[in-house]
Amino acid sequence: MALLSLALDELRTRTSLKWRTYDPDVLPMWVAEMDVALHPAVREVLLAAVDRGDTGYPHGTAYAEAYAAMASAQWGWQLDASTQVRRAGDVMNSILAVLEATTAPGDAVVINPPVYPPFRQVVSGYRRRITEAQLDASGRLDLAALEAAFTGPDQPKAYLLCSPHNPTGAVHTEAELTSVMALAERSGVRVVVDEIHARLVDPGTDFVPLLTVPGGERALSVTSAGKAWNLAGFKAGLIIAGTEATDVLRALPPLAQQSSGHLANLVHTAALVHAQDWVDELAAEVAANKALLARELAEHVPQARYSPTVGTYLAWVDCSGLGLDNPSRDFLDRGRVAFSPGVNFARSHSQWVRVNLACSPALVTEAVRRMAATL
Repeated sequence: MALLSLALDELRTRTSLKWRTYDPDVLPMWVAEMDVALHPAVREVLLAAVDRGDTGYPHGTAYAEAYAAMASAQWGWQLDASTQVRRAGDVMNSILAVLEATTAPGDAVVINPPVYPPFRQVVSGYRRRITEAQLDASGRLDLAALEAAFTGPDQPKAYLLCSPHNPTGAVHTEAELTSVMALAERSGVRVVVDEIHARLVDPGTDFVPLLTVPGGERALSVTSAGKAWNLAGFKAGLIIAGTEATDVLRALPPLAQQSSGHLANLVHTAALVHAQDWVDELAAEVAANKALLARELAEHVPQARYSPTVGTYLAWVDCSGLGLDNPSRDFLDRGRVAFSPGVNFARSHSQWVRVNLACSPALVTEAVRRMAATL
Protein backbone atom coordinates (compact mmCIF):
# COMPACT_ATOMS: atom_id res chain seq x y z
CA MET A 1 0.00 0.00 0.00
CA ALA A 2 1.21 3.50 -0.83
CA LEU A 3 2.39 5.62 2.08
CA LEU A 4 0.28 8.55 0.85
CA SER A 5 -3.00 6.66 0.79
CA LEU A 6 -4.77 7.53 4.04
CA ALA A 7 -8.48 8.22 3.63
CA LEU A 8 -9.73 11.76 4.10
CA ASP A 9 -12.19 10.67 6.82
CA GLU A 10 -9.33 9.18 8.81
CA LEU A 11 -7.17 12.26 8.35
CA ARG A 12 -9.95 14.53 9.59
CA THR A 13 -9.81 12.84 13.01
CA ARG A 14 -6.40 14.42 13.54
CA THR A 15 -6.23 17.42 15.86
CA SER A 16 -3.06 19.10 14.54
CA LEU A 17 -2.76 22.54 12.99
CA LYS A 18 -3.32 21.31 9.45
CA TRP A 19 -6.65 19.68 10.26
CA ARG A 20 -8.11 22.09 12.82
CA THR A 21 -7.36 25.55 11.40
CA TYR A 22 -10.16 25.54 8.82
CA ASP A 23 -13.79 24.39 8.72
CA PRO A 24 -14.39 20.67 8.09
CA ASP A 25 -15.47 21.25 4.49
CA VAL A 26 -12.13 22.85 3.58
CA LEU A 27 -9.45 20.65 1.98
CA PRO A 28 -6.23 21.63 3.83
CA MET A 29 -3.17 21.61 1.58
CA TRP A 30 -1.16 24.32 3.20
CA VAL A 31 1.10 23.79 6.25
CA ALA A 32 3.93 21.24 5.90
CA GLU A 33 2.39 18.23 7.60
CA MET A 34 2.24 14.95 5.71
CA ASP A 35 -0.71 12.60 5.36
CA VAL A 36 1.19 9.52 6.52
CA ALA A 37 1.11 7.10 9.42
CA LEU A 38 4.09 6.79 11.76
CA HIS A 39 6.74 4.40 10.58
CA PRO A 40 6.29 1.15 12.60
CA ALA A 41 9.77 1.37 14.14
CA VAL A 42 9.17 4.95 15.25
CA ARG A 43 5.80 4.02 16.74
CA GLU A 44 7.34 1.05 18.56
CA VAL A 45 10.08 3.17 20.13
CA LEU A 46 7.56 5.79 21.25
CA LEU A 47 5.11 3.32 22.78
CA ALA A 48 7.89 1.38 24.50
CA ALA A 49 9.18 4.56 26.13
CA VAL A 50 5.69 5.46 27.34
CA ASP A 51 5.10 1.93 28.65
CA ARG A 52 8.24 2.03 30.77
CA GLY A 53 7.57 5.59 31.95
CA ASP A 54 10.68 6.81 30.17
CA THR A 55 9.53 10.42 30.00
CA GLY A 56 12.37 12.35 31.60
CA TYR A 57 15.08 14.57 30.17
CA PRO A 58 17.13 13.79 27.04
CA HIS A 59 20.54 12.22 27.42
CA GLY A 60 23.39 11.11 25.25
CA THR A 61 24.42 11.51 21.63
CA ALA A 62 22.42 8.76 19.92
CA TYR A 63 20.51 11.25 17.76
CA ALA A 64 23.71 12.97 16.59
CA GLU A 65 25.34 9.61 15.89
CA ALA A 66 22.32 8.42 13.90
CA TYR A 67 22.43 11.57 11.80
CA ALA A 68 26.16 11.18 11.20
CA ALA A 69 25.61 7.58 10.08
CA MET A 70 22.88 8.68 7.67
CA ALA A 71 25.03 11.51 6.31
CA SER A 72 27.84 9.08 5.62
CA ALA A 73 25.58 6.54 3.91
CA GLN A 74 23.52 9.03 1.90
CA TRP A 75 26.03 11.71 0.97
CA GLY A 76 29.49 10.41 1.87
CA TRP A 77 29.71 13.15 4.49
CA GLN A 78 31.97 12.18 7.38
CA LEU A 79 30.90 13.92 10.60
CA ASP A 80 32.34 13.70 14.09
CA ALA A 81 29.17 13.53 16.17
CA SER A 82 31.01 14.36 19.39
CA THR A 83 32.74 17.53 18.22
CA GLN A 84 30.57 18.85 15.37
CA VAL A 85 26.98 18.14 16.40
CA ARG A 86 24.87 19.48 19.25
CA ARG A 87 21.31 18.64 20.21
CA ALA A 88 18.91 21.59 20.20
CA GLY A 89 15.25 22.50 19.77
CA ASP A 90 13.48 22.52 16.43
CA VAL A 91 15.16 24.04 13.38
CA MET A 92 14.01 27.60 13.95
CA ASN A 93 15.05 27.52 17.61
CA SER A 94 18.39 26.18 16.41
CA ILE A 95 18.75 29.03 13.93
CA LEU A 96 17.94 31.49 16.70
CA ALA A 97 20.60 29.94 18.93
CA VAL A 98 23.23 30.20 16.17
CA LEU A 99 22.27 33.82 15.39
CA GLU A 100 22.54 34.67 19.09
CA ALA A 101 26.03 33.15 19.10
CA THR A 102 27.29 34.78 15.89
CA THR A 103 25.52 38.14 15.56
CA ALA A 104 24.47 41.05 17.75
CA PRO A 105 21.26 43.11 17.92
CA GLY A 106 21.22 45.53 15.00
CA ASP A 107 23.31 43.30 12.72
CA ALA A 108 21.97 42.58 9.25
CA VAL A 109 21.11 39.04 8.13
CA VAL A 110 20.58 38.09 4.47
CA ILE A 111 17.60 36.01 3.32
CA ASN A 112 16.37 34.95 -0.15
CA PRO A 113 12.69 35.82 -0.72
CA PRO A 114 10.43 34.11 -1.48
CA VAL A 115 11.45 32.04 1.53
CA TYR A 116 10.01 30.14 4.49
CA PRO A 117 8.26 32.86 6.57
CA PRO A 118 9.92 32.05 9.94
CA PHE A 119 13.26 33.10 8.43
CA ARG A 120 11.98 36.65 8.36
CA GLN A 121 10.36 36.30 11.77
CA VAL A 122 13.44 34.96 13.56
CA VAL A 123 15.62 37.76 12.18
CA SER A 124 13.33 40.72 12.81
CA GLY A 125 11.83 39.28 15.98
CA TYR A 126 15.20 39.15 17.70
CA ARG A 127 16.38 42.65 16.83
CA ARG A 128 18.40 41.85 13.73
CA ARG A 129 17.84 43.62 10.42
CA ILE A 130 16.80 41.89 7.22
CA THR A 131 18.74 42.28 3.97
CA GLU A 132 17.03 40.69 0.97
CA ALA A 133 18.71 38.94 -1.96
CA GLN A 134 15.82 37.88 -4.16
CA LEU A 135 15.83 34.56 -5.96
CA ASP A 136 16.04 34.70 -9.75
CA ALA A 137 13.01 34.32 -12.01
CA SER A 138 13.33 30.53 -11.99
CA GLY A 139 13.29 30.37 -8.19
CA ARG A 140 17.00 29.63 -7.81
CA LEU A 141 19.81 31.48 -6.06
CA ASP A 142 20.85 34.70 -7.80
CA LEU A 143 24.56 34.89 -7.08
CA ALA A 144 24.86 38.46 -8.35
CA ALA A 145 22.06 39.57 -6.02
CA LEU A 146 23.71 37.67 -3.18
CA GLU A 147 27.06 39.34 -3.79
CA ALA A 148 25.38 42.74 -3.86
CA ALA A 149 23.69 41.99 -0.54
CA PHE A 150 26.92 40.74 1.06
CA THR A 151 28.92 43.80 -0.06
CA GLY A 152 26.20 46.42 0.32
CA PRO A 153 25.85 49.19 2.88
CA ASP A 154 24.06 46.93 5.40
CA GLN A 155 27.32 44.99 5.95
CA PRO A 156 25.51 41.79 6.92
CA LYS A 157 27.06 39.45 9.44
CA ALA A 158 25.09 36.30 8.56
CA TYR A 159 23.20 34.63 5.74
CA LEU A 160 20.30 32.22 6.22
CA LEU A 161 20.25 29.73 3.35
CA CYS A 162 17.37 27.31 2.80
CA SER A 163 18.52 24.04 1.19
CA PRO A 164 16.50 22.63 -0.52
CA HIS A 165 14.70 25.92 -0.91
CA ASN A 166 11.23 26.36 0.55
CA PRO A 167 8.92 27.21 -1.26
CA THR A 168 10.45 26.91 -4.74
CA GLY A 169 11.82 23.38 -4.31
CA ALA A 170 15.20 24.27 -5.82
CA VAL A 171 18.00 21.87 -4.90
CA HIS A 172 21.23 23.84 -4.94
CA THR A 173 24.13 22.41 -6.94
CA GLU A 174 27.66 21.89 -5.67
CA ALA A 175 28.82 24.73 -7.93
CA GLU A 176 26.19 27.11 -6.55
CA LEU A 177 27.02 26.25 -2.95
CA THR A 178 30.74 26.60 -3.57
CA SER A 179 30.14 30.06 -5.04
CA VAL A 180 28.01 30.99 -2.03
CA MET A 181 30.80 30.06 0.36
CA ALA A 182 33.40 31.97 -1.69
CA LEU A 183 31.23 35.10 -1.65
CA ALA A 184 30.63 34.75 2.08
CA GLU A 185 34.32 34.28 2.81
CA ARG A 186 35.27 37.43 0.90
CA SER A 187 32.68 39.48 2.78
CA GLY A 188 33.08 37.97 6.24
CA VAL A 189 29.51 36.65 6.30
CA ARG A 190 28.64 33.61 8.43
CA VAL A 191 26.48 31.12 6.49
CA VAL A 192 23.78 29.20 8.38
CA VAL A 193 21.84 26.66 6.34
CA ASP A 194 18.49 25.02 7.07
CA GLU A 195 18.72 21.50 5.64
CA ILE A 196 15.56 20.02 7.13
CA HIS A 197 14.25 19.06 3.65
CA ALA A 198 17.52 17.34 2.67
CA ARG A 199 16.03 13.85 2.39
CA LEU A 200 12.96 15.10 0.54
CA VAL A 201 14.29 15.18 -2.99
CA ASP A 202 13.02 13.34 -6.05
CA PRO A 203 14.55 9.95 -6.87
CA GLY A 204 17.81 10.31 -8.78
CA THR A 205 18.45 13.82 -7.41
CA ASP A 206 21.76 14.56 -5.72
CA PHE A 207 21.47 16.62 -2.56
CA VAL A 208 24.73 18.31 -1.59
CA PRO A 209 25.19 19.21 2.11
CA LEU A 210 26.63 22.71 2.37
CA LEU A 211 29.33 21.68 4.84
CA THR A 212 30.82 19.27 2.27
CA VAL A 213 31.69 21.88 -0.37
CA PRO A 214 34.89 23.98 -0.40
CA GLY A 215 34.49 26.66 2.25
CA GLY A 216 31.70 24.73 3.97
CA GLU A 217 33.98 23.99 6.90
CA ARG A 218 33.22 27.54 8.09
CA ALA A 219 29.42 27.19 7.88
CA LEU A 220 26.78 25.77 10.19
CA SER A 221 23.83 23.54 9.37
CA VAL A 222 20.60 23.17 11.31
CA THR A 223 18.38 20.19 10.69
CA SER A 224 16.15 17.50 12.15
CA ALA A 225 14.23 14.39 11.19
CA GLY A 226 11.00 16.28 11.77
CA LYS A 227 10.11 17.12 8.17
CA ALA A 228 11.07 14.01 6.21
CA TRP A 229 9.49 11.63 8.72
CA ASN A 230 6.52 13.84 9.73
CA LEU A 231 7.62 14.32 13.33
CA ALA A 232 6.87 18.03 13.79
CA GLY A 233 5.00 17.21 17.00
CA PHE A 234 8.30 16.08 18.52
CA LYS A 235 10.68 19.02 18.88
CA ALA A 236 14.27 17.89 18.39
CA GLY A 237 16.87 19.49 16.17
CA LEU A 238 20.59 19.33 15.54
CA ILE A 239 23.14 22.10 15.08
CA ILE A 240 26.08 20.93 12.98
CA ALA A 241 29.29 22.94 12.72
CA GLY A 242 31.82 22.78 9.94
CA THR A 243 35.25 21.69 11.08
CA GLU A 244 36.40 25.32 11.33
CA ALA A 245 33.21 26.55 13.04
CA THR A 246 33.10 24.39 16.17
CA ASP A 247 33.85 27.47 18.26
CA VAL A 248 30.25 28.53 17.59
CA LEU A 249 29.00 25.44 19.39
CA ARG A 250 30.82 26.56 22.53
CA ALA A 251 29.22 30.01 22.21
CA LEU A 252 25.61 28.82 21.95
CA PRO A 253 23.15 30.22 24.50
CA PRO A 254 23.22 28.10 27.69
CA LEU A 255 19.71 26.68 27.27
CA ALA A 256 20.00 25.83 23.57
CA GLN A 257 20.59 22.12 24.17
CA GLN A 258 17.81 21.89 26.75
CA SER A 259 15.02 22.91 24.37
CA SER A 260 14.48 19.45 22.89
CA GLY A 261 12.55 16.64 24.52
CA HIS A 262 13.55 13.11 25.43
CA LEU A 263 10.72 11.42 23.53
CA ALA A 264 11.48 13.63 20.54
CA ASN A 265 15.11 12.57 20.51
CA LEU A 266 14.09 8.91 20.75
CA VAL A 267 11.68 9.03 17.79
CA HIS A 268 13.94 11.16 15.59
CA THR A 269 16.77 8.72 16.23
CA ALA A 270 14.52 5.77 15.39
CA ALA A 271 13.49 7.41 12.11
CA LEU A 272 17.09 7.99 11.07
CA VAL A 273 18.14 4.46 11.98
CA HIS A 274 15.18 2.44 10.73
CA ALA A 275 13.27 4.43 8.11
CA GLN A 276 15.62 5.44 5.30
CA ASP A 277 13.92 3.15 2.78
CA TRP A 278 10.58 4.57 3.93
CA VAL A 279 11.53 8.14 3.02
CA ASP A 280 12.90 6.97 -0.32
CA GLU A 281 9.51 5.42 -1.08
CA LEU A 282 7.80 8.60 0.07
CA ALA A 283 9.97 10.73 -2.23
CA ALA A 284 8.91 8.64 -5.22
CA GLU A 285 5.23 9.11 -4.36
CA VAL A 286 5.73 12.86 -3.97
CA ALA A 287 7.46 13.04 -7.35
CA ALA A 288 4.44 11.30 -8.90
CA ASN A 289 2.14 13.84 -7.22
CA LYS A 290 4.17 16.70 -8.71
CA ALA A 291 3.68 15.26 -12.18
CA LEU A 292 -0.01 14.71 -11.45
CA LEU A 293 -0.48 18.31 -10.30
CA ALA A 294 1.19 19.59 -13.45
CA ARG A 295 -1.11 17.48 -15.65
CA GLU A 296 -4.27 18.41 -13.74
CA LEU A 297 -3.48 22.11 -13.80
CA ALA A 298 -2.68 22.02 -17.52
CA GLU A 299 -6.04 20.43 -18.21
CA HIS A 300 -8.34 22.19 -15.77
CA VAL A 301 -6.63 25.47 -14.74
CA PRO A 302 -4.28 26.15 -17.68
CA GLN A 303 -3.79 29.80 -16.72
CA ALA A 304 -1.93 28.68 -13.58
CA ARG A 305 1.80 28.18 -14.10
CA TYR A 306 3.60 25.36 -12.34
CA SER A 307 6.93 23.76 -13.18
CA PRO A 308 7.75 20.77 -10.95
CA THR A 309 11.05 21.01 -9.10
CA VAL A 310 13.01 18.20 -7.51
CA GLY A 311 13.12 19.35 -3.88
CA THR A 312 10.57 19.12 -1.03
CA TYR A 313 6.94 17.99 -1.21
CA LEU A 314 5.77 21.56 -1.79
CA ALA A 315 4.58 23.02 -5.10
CA TRP A 316 5.02 26.72 -5.89
CA VAL A 317 2.23 27.80 -8.23
CA ASP A 318 1.92 31.13 -10.07
CA CYS A 319 -1.74 32.15 -10.19
CA SER A 320 -1.24 35.63 -11.64
CA GLY A 321 -2.96 34.62 -14.88
CA LEU A 322 -6.22 33.70 -13.16
CA GLY A 323 -7.59 37.21 -12.69
CA LEU A 324 -8.10 36.77 -8.95
CA ASP A 325 -7.61 39.60 -6.48
CA ASN A 326 -6.22 37.26 -3.83
CA PRO A 327 -5.77 33.69 -5.08
CA SER A 328 -5.27 31.93 -1.75
CA ARG A 329 -8.24 33.71 -0.19
CA ASP A 330 -10.45 33.13 -3.23
CA PHE A 331 -9.56 29.44 -3.37
CA LEU A 332 -10.44 29.19 0.31
CA ASP A 333 -13.65 31.21 0.26
CA ARG A 334 -15.09 29.91 -3.00
CA GLY A 335 -13.30 26.64 -3.71
CA ARG A 336 -12.93 25.50 -0.09
CA VAL A 337 -9.32 24.49 -0.51
CA ALA A 338 -6.56 25.99 1.66
CA PHE A 339 -3.12 26.75 0.26
CA SER A 340 -0.33 28.81 1.83
CA PRO A 341 -0.51 32.41 0.54
CA GLY A 342 2.48 33.42 -1.54
CA VAL A 343 2.61 36.81 0.16
CA ASN A 344 3.74 35.06 3.34
CA PHE A 345 6.96 34.11 1.54
CA ALA A 346 7.56 37.43 -0.23
CA ARG A 347 5.52 40.60 -0.62
CA SER A 348 6.24 40.40 -4.34
CA HIS A 349 4.48 37.02 -4.68
CA SER A 350 0.94 37.78 -3.56
CA GLN A 351 -0.38 36.04 -6.69
CA TRP A 352 1.32 32.74 -5.84
CA VAL A 353 0.31 29.84 -3.62
CA ARG A 354 2.25 27.01 -2.03
CA VAL A 355 0.60 23.61 -2.27
CA ASN A 356 1.38 20.67 0.04
CA LEU A 357 1.66 17.52 -2.09
CA ALA A 358 2.37 15.06 0.74
CA CYS A 359 -1.11 13.62 0.32
CA SER A 360 -2.92 11.01 -1.72
CA PRO A 361 -3.19 11.49 -5.50
CA ALA A 362 -6.95 11.68 -5.04
CA LEU A 363 -6.55 14.82 -2.93
CA VAL A 364 -4.26 16.41 -5.53
CA THR A 365 -6.97 15.87 -8.13
CA GLU A 366 -9.66 17.17 -5.78
CA ALA A 367 -7.62 20.28 -4.99
CA VAL A 368 -7.38 21.17 -8.68
CA ARG A 369 -11.10 20.50 -9.10
CA ARG A 370 -11.76 23.03 -6.33
CA MET A 371 -9.39 25.53 -7.93
CA ALA A 372 -11.31 25.22 -11.19
CA ALA A 373 -14.60 25.60 -9.33
CA THR A 374 -13.29 28.85 -7.84
CA LEU A 375 -12.93 30.25 -11.35
